[in-house]
Amino acid sequence: MSNGSSLNEFLLLAFADSRELQLLHFLLFLAIYLAALLGNSLIITAVACDHHLHTPMYFFLLNLSVLDLGSISTTVPKSMANSLWDTRAISYLGCAAQVFFFFFLFASEFYLLTVMAYDRFVAICRPLHYGTLMGNRACVRMAAAAWASAFLNALLHTANTFSIPLCLGNVVDQFFCEIPQILKLSCSDSYLREAGFVVVTSCLSLGCFIFIVLSYVQIFTAVLRIPSKQGRHKAFSMCLPHLAVVSLFLSTLMYAVLKPPSVSSPALDLALAVLYSVVPPTLNPLIYSMRNKELKDALRKVISWTFFSRGNIAIALHK
Repeated sequence: MSNGSSLNEFLLLAFADSRELQLLHFLLFLAIYLAALLGNSLIITAVACDHHLHTPMYFFLLNLSVLDLGSISTTVPKSMANSLWDTRAISYLGCAAQVFFFFFLFASEFYLLTVMAYDRFVAICRPLHYGTLMGNRACVRMAAAAWASAFLNALLHTANTFSIPLCLGNVVDQFFCEIPQILKLSCSDSYLREAGFVVVTSCLSLGCFIFIVLSYVQIFTAVLRIPSKQGRHKAFSMCLPHLAVVSLFLSTLMYAVLKPPSVSSPALDLALAVLYSVVPPTLNPLIYSMRNKELKDALRKVISWTFFSRGNIAIALHK
């Protein structure tokens, strides 16, 4: 194969060789995917329908749930279909689309988590200016900036990656298409151009990471100065879910990127990919709703309304 244009498809890494294990993988991923769909859809519905949750924090949480739905839908359904139909193939365009959407949604989530750290910082450290700094227009602009910058970043990386000549086969050592695995198929020095883009993106990501860390240093400093125990507990309850989500998101990703080559193996890379691409979108709704009474109440209303509506429909049909 002389270059990327001669490729019609790529072969993804299979989770198992035996048919029984393939079906087990399908059922496991189906359960995880349905849990992620249910959890994130409930949060989106609750925030959209409950006027008590029409605040900056829940607006950003709604955006996060949309991104989580998109990111897990980019990778998991194709992997499930391949296991069910006992195949490893993904089309060239399908692979390019997967690279673009995964990078776009993943970067959007990281930028949005940075914005959410700023929201928590303003709420706790600048409470008197919260209404001014986090007004409706400001929130929409910050969310739009996160989505737009991630879109341009993903477009740049995807276009550059698939313009590089690929002549080392079409086997991708991962269960979905991602840029590092595609670059391994290059046989020229063209990948150095993409490496330059990666450095720029890494610097931007490092800046976001430093901003999040500094925000939380100031947040915890301010919280520890609160005289009442109840006030400190309320402040920590506002911040800990976001901090848990950031920690889960960054710890798995950083280990995947920074792990020594000596400990790298296809099985380890596969496990890490599941940790940073599948686990966060599934656990994020649970993390945010565990200690949040407002969100729990809104979710109960949504679930009750859903069952009540279905009950009325069933009664009407029976009549």
